[in-house]
Amino acid sequence: MNVSRKLKFGVLGCSRVAGRGVVPAILNSAFSELGIIAGRSPEEAKEFGAQFGCGSFGTYEDVLKSDVDVVYVSLPNALHEEWSVKAANAGKHVYCEKPAGTSYAAAKSMVEAAKANRVRLIEGLMFRYHPQNARVKELIRNGALGEVLKFDGSFGYAMPGREESQMKRESQGGSLHACGVYPVAASRIVFGEEPMSVFCTLKIDEASGVDLEAHLLLKYSSERTAFVSSLFGSYYESTYSVLGTKARVRLPRAYAVPRDMETKMFFDADDRVTETVFPPADHFKLLLDDFCGEILKGKESAIDYEGDLLAQAKVIEAARISAEKGCPVNISKII
Repeated sequence: MNVSRKLKFGVLGCSRVAGRGVVPAILNSAFSELGIIAGRSPEEAKEFGAQFGCGSFGTYEDVLKSDVDVVYVSLPNALHEEWSVKAANAGKHVYCEKPAGTSYAAAKSMVEAAKANRVRLIEGLMFRYHPQNARVKELIRNGALGEVLKFDGSFGYAMPGREESQMKRESQGGSLHACGVYPVAASRIVFGEEPMSVFCTLKIDEASGVDLEAHLLLKYSSERTAFVSSLFGSYYESTYSVLGTKARVRLPRAYAVPRDMETKMFFDADDRVTETVFPPADHFKLLLDDFCGEILKGKESAIDYEGDLLAQAKVIEAARISAEKGCPVNISKII
């Protein structure tokens, strides 16, 4: 692997997640550096970049015309497909915020553009890189839980402001896209396979037309189930638990974890609860290290980021169809 150079990043969008998570990770990773920032206006980009010592800013098109290696797309959901495809067509690798595609068709368009231009594409589900998830998987592999039966995951927080893109239908906002994608992805990680079907209900806000709540029942093989919820307007919750025939494991802070926060895992077996503390970890940086490292490997790369993006998009598409039709949807029917 060539580690003699850093990959230069161009940033599209001055979002909260970019400022708090991804851009600091770009600066802290041994594999990356910040090249140029674009916002809705030059003034916004200049002000945002000044926080990170970046004096190069411009339009979205300026980023694509620049010498960056990777484009980080941190725009409203409805713009993810357009600018990811444009970036790929410009020969840039793409790190796109979740949900990468707001439909399965959009996700396929993004992946096709990446493959046609021989660039890589990853969806920004950074939580999966936090070490606590690897520990959960280790417990499952070692048989500590026994036969895994059920996954429960929930991500909810206070109501976003009406002006935020999460609360705008034209931006493809809503709780399913904003936070439901996390526990859905976590269930796929825990079971190590794709669900067979999904039943989903949505609570729609009449004023905005976006979903304030999403509740999903995912059916996996061997009668295993995942119950997933996302909520706007709730007490903060970012958790998942896995129940087996011998034990249960729970992560109280599973998804959005600040880089300076330690996390805890609770393992419940034989009427005794064991607590494991994980030191602070920057899951944004861990994602970047992994993604950039694979890009630098070139043909030796073995991680299928694009396939995972498509699989995740297929589940979310099936969930939307289920909510519209009021019945379970077989995920294999999504093509």
